[in-house]
Amino acid sequence: MTSNNIRTAGKAPRTDRVPPADPIELSEEDRSKDGFFVQLAGIAEAMIASHGKDFAMGALVLTARFIAEGKPLTKGAAQRDPAERPVSGPS
Repeated sequence: MTSNNIRTAGKAPRTDRVPPADPIELSEEDRSKDGFFVQLAGIAEAMIASHGKDFAMGALVLTARFIAEGKPLTKGAAQRDPAERPVSGPS
């Protein structure tokens, strides 16, 4: 008998495992957020494939910084009056 057989010999299968929970029903907002995460993942994968991980991370961090500082993300947004730019906040 191998050492592995010795450790498992005579042990009954575990019956105290919790069965898988029913799928969680997501709210409309959570489904929307999930969709954006899927889009971000696709964009990140495309950037990595084309230009490498460093570029992808830098671009995403720079985008996050612009969002945090309230800077426009596109040229069209930069041309608008800052008071007219959409502002996202906690809902």
